[in-house]
Amino acid sequence: MSTIGMATERKRLHPHKFTLWLAIGSIVMMFAGLTSAVIVKRNQADWQGFTLPTIFWYSTGVLLITSLTIQMALRAFKERRMQRYRSLLTITAVGGLLFVVLQFRGFESLWGQGLRFTNDVAVSFLYIIFGLHAVHVLGGIIALTIQFGRAFSARSRNYSAVPIEIVSTYWHFVDLLWLYILVFFILIQ
Repeated sequence: MSTIGMATERKRLHPHKFTLWLAIGSIVMMFAGLTSAVIVKRNQADWQGFTLPTIFWYSTGVLLITSLTIQMALRAFKERRMQRYRSLLTITAVGGLLFVVLQFRGFESLWGQGLRFTNDVAVSFLYIIFGLHAVHVLGGIIALTIQFGRAFSARSRNYSAVPIEIVSTYWHFVDLLWLYILVFFILIQ
């Protein structure tokens, strides 16, 4: 194979990465549409504001830490430091579950304040947008769990970094998406 052919081969995007980027683009469009709808509805007379519970800040901290740990896990995998990779992958997955638990607690707090899904347009949007984000986080946790299973499997000795790169990219995306959503809801109040 010529040098030009090899250079072209290296520049190609892996099909799974391409699919991930298409999915991320679709998710961005969905959340852009939902937040645009919030902006439009915010100017109507029945809009009532609310204050986000402090626990959402704690969940944000947890998610930021998991973004760091997944990046460190990717680096450890590429360096073939498998024990460190497994440990960091485990921390990331547990952190993702903790994020979901903290989110649930935040919604319990909103519910306790009398903020229900149907009684306020603003709160309804909050529940829908945060809930959709939680679904995407759960998807990330499932992907982490699959990677976790592969990392500890005696049968699988695939040293391709592509799967963990995909999971890492998706996890960073979910993290950035959460930051966008949180800042958005803070700014519209």
